Amino acid sequence: MNMNIVPGLEVCANSYQSALAAQNGGAKRVEFCDNLAEGGTTPSYAQIALAKKNLSIEVWPIIRPRGGDFLYSEMEFEIMKEDVKVCKSLNCEGIVTGILKADGTIDKERCTELINLAKPMEVAFHRAFDMSNDMDQALEDLISLQIKRVLTSGGASSAMLGAEKLAKLVKKAAGRITIMPGAGINESNIHKLIEQTGATEFHASAKEFVSSKMEFRNTETKMGSIEDEYRYELTSETKVSALVDSINEAFKIASA
Repeated sequence: MNMNIVPGLEVCANSYQSALAAQNGGAKRVEFCDNLAEGGTTPSYAQIALAKKNLSIEVWPIIRPRGGDFLYSEMEFEIMKEDVKVCKSLNCEGIVTGILKADGTIDKERCTELINLAKPMEVAFHRAFDMSNDMDQALEDLISLQIKRVLTSGGASSAMLGAEKLAKLVKKAAGRITIMPGAGINESNIHKLIEQTGATEFHASAKEFVSSKMEFRNTETKMGSIEDEYRYELTSETKVSALVDSINEAFKIASA
């Protein structure tokens, strides 16, 4: 187990309110995004500005102009560059992004452009990595780009199902980049995941549904595609705290 990295939890926060809950629960940083149902897109200027103004933990906004795949048009790439400039102007600690070519390889050229534009902010790579055509080669590409860390489920639908591959990635990375498991991580499986993968940083949304306080409800029409529009998701401070405690407990046992 790599003990050179301080263990901890990154929370995927879908709003300023969620980011605040993540901090209060003991998270070390937030991957700040919007639209979790689409895998996360870039949050608004106001959300990022409020988070940077009022939070003490690190704020890493996701730079992703839409849901879907990670092959972007010239127009979308221009939007991504402008969003990087926004994050830089607000003094974010880093950004999280991911760009692939049509053949499933890492788009090193465009990633390099964003990395250079982001400086002195650091850059992490999100689960676009899991959609690459060769994760071992993709990992070497990210290391060559000096990416700080990569969020991955090991290419599976959940980190637990991808635990074997995650363990291999951690070993292959050999401290050159942080492998951060994510997808379906919770208090009940974190100990097993730590044991099986050897990872030291973990990613979770730790979210729960919040019921609407609307008294009048029109059930005959819909504004979007979600099943129940009279509830929404927010990060739970309680769930974050439980996950952080479980991570700390696991590493205390491992180092005893």
